[in-house]
Amino acid sequence: MRLLIIRHGESEADLLDVHEGRADFALTERGHRQAQAMAQYVAENYYIDRIYASTLTRAMQTARHLSDATCVPIRPEHDLMEFNNGLLAGLPHKEAAEKYPRVPDLPPDKSVYEQESLVEFRDRAERILTKILAEASENDTVAVVTHGGTINQLYHAFLKLPVKDGMFFSTADTGIHEWIIEPTECRITRANDDEHAKGI
Repeated sequence: MRLLIIRHGESEADLLDVHEGRADFALTERGHRQAQAMAQYVAENYYIDRIYASTLTRAMQTARHLSDATCVPIRPEHDLMEFNNGLLAGLPHKEAAEKYPRVPDLPPDKSVYEQESLVEFRDRAERILTKILAEASENDTVAVVTHGGTINQLYHAFLKLPVKDGMFFSTADTGIHEWIIEPTECRITRANDDEHAKGI
């Protein structure tokens, strides 16, 4: 099977310079244009069998562009939501740094400020990746529309990396990652491809 993992487009939080996470911001006009370009590119180059999406607005709006372009319905999944950043959600970065300073060397199974722990975030990524793979057929192409932090955790789950290893896999707005998963091997054939959105 082929798995296309796609980040949402630019959101209003990007312009407001606030912590996003579970704060439910919509796409900007530019974000919609990015999503339209991504959807057109995917529709022209792949036959999509399923679309899964985070239930947060910015991801669902991005997924709707893809659904409209491919005529494939969206399967909303709460486990694809971004990191639960608790009390920081929606706060300006300066205010958050003053109210909720970073806690150094926090164990991965612990959390602060009503956030989920890193272990909980990883478990959620493992759970949704297992579900998506279990529901797919061998020749399916599946699109997953989610968030930068969640994509990073999906990579960690896919590559069986340690929970806390300092690695981060970056993703631009509507960046596409392509994984091929076969019985005898798994391959990453594309990572953070955002050529479709250049100049937008």
